[in-house]
Amino acid sequence: MSMQKATTLALRAGSRRATLAPAASINAAMLASPSGKIQHRDFITIVPQGHEGYRLTLGKNPTKLVPGLHLNIPVLHTLQLVDLRESSIPIADLNGFTSDNVPVLVSGSLFFRVKDAYHACYSVNNFGDNVRAIGTSAMRSVVGSFHYDAIIGDRNAINDKLRAVIGNTIQSWGIECTRFEIQTFKPSNREVERQLELQMEAERNRRKQLLDTQAAVNVAEGMKQKTILQSEGEMQGQINQADGELQARLKEAEGFGRQIEMIAQAIAGHGAVVESEARVRAVEFIKEVRKQDTFRTIAKGQGNNTYFLPGEASGLIPPVEMDATQRWVRSMQDKRKVDQVAQAAQ
Repeated sequence: MSMQKATTLALRAGSRRATLAPAASINAAMLASPSGKIQHRDFITIVPQGHEGYRLTLGKNPTKLVPGLHLNIPVLHTLQLVDLRESSIPIADLNGFTSDNVPVLVSGSLFFRVKDAYHACYSVNNFGDNVRAIGTSAMRSVVGSFHYDAIIGDRNAINDKLRAVIGNTIQSWGIECTRFEIQTFKPSNREVERQLELQMEAERNRRKQLLDTQAAVNVAEGMKQKTILQSEGEMQGQINQADGELQARLKEAEGFGRQIEMIAQAIAGHGAVVESEARVRAVEFIKEVRKQDTFRTIAKGQGNNTYFLPGEASGLIPPVEMDATQRWVRSMQDKRKVDQVAQAAQ
């Protein structure tokens, strides 16, 4: 009987507190921290949108509470609210060392979201502080696996690795690490910064020398290619010239052949069959015509006092095959012929 009276008095006391409580106490659940969990013992509880709650009866048998209005018995029930929205935890300046032993000062922001409110409430105590601790230790560990220049050149790589490392650790708590952002990354003191500046300057000079050397190699290679292309061009030009001369000779021979055929046909008569003798006579005729043209051209030269005579006079030049005696006899005969022609001309 005394137990029933105590329960009745507790219910009445809770009802009076809910009736007389100000608006601020009713809305306390709406001000839940996104980085942890808050226990509530009010008679009337409002679960805001984007949150999720669990109600314990005498410390056990959790019941899921969706957004909305819920009634509780303060003595029997305990409520825990969890923010399901994406939240962030700032990680202040942290001293660490890169893989090349450069002391640095790092700070960042860890973004996370609760995916399973049950595990966030009952698998870890105060998940907000634990997520911060995991983020701090992971940032120090991951920074130690990167070179200083690699972090300076590409922060996305270290951000992705931090997100993966932290996410694998806190996923058993029902929490997802959405992203990690490095805010500041710098040497821990001025002396280290000065040494890094000198190192970067030396690296820039080395790269400049490499570029200059490569440029000289490229220039030499260009000159080599120019010489090769020029020689190939000259060779191709000579080949083209030889081909042109060959084609000209072929065309000339073709024209000469046609000329022989036409003259031979004229000698043989219209419609007659051209014999080999007619072709021979045609060739002799063409040779004689060209010889006369050549003599005429030479005779017209300025200051020329030599006369070229047709017919027998063309035999003035002895054949090469004649021996010395024959050449002497022939020269004497030719001299007499020339004297006779000169006297006749006078």
